[in-house]
Amino acid sequence: MAWVILVLAGFFEVAMALSLKLSNGFSHLWWTLSFVTTALLSFGLLSYALKTLEVGTAYAVWTGVGAAGTAVLGMLLLGDQASAARLFFIALILAGVVGLRTFA
Repeated sequence: MAWVILVLAGFFEVAMALSLKLSNGFSHLWWTLSFVTTALLSFGLLSYALKTLEVGTAYAVWTGVGAAGTAVLGMLLLGDQASAARLFFIALILAGVVGLRTFA
């Protein structure tokens, strides 16, 4: 169950990063509130998962899910540059997350 909670925390990290971008320096109230809410949820779920999981593994998975998810959604929703190389390296991040889950 801790792994499911950890991945969910990573998804909230993605929402947190996108909300931060869309808040435009905290000048848009609703995106700022979204940032605060998703940050609290993400850190709260990470904290809960850390009761069971090792900190290094959990933190690597949390940041990996967050980084890969944010990069992909940035390309899909915000017009960030997409390239084969970028997608390859995002896939490597996700492979690392799977590897940590499988072997750590």
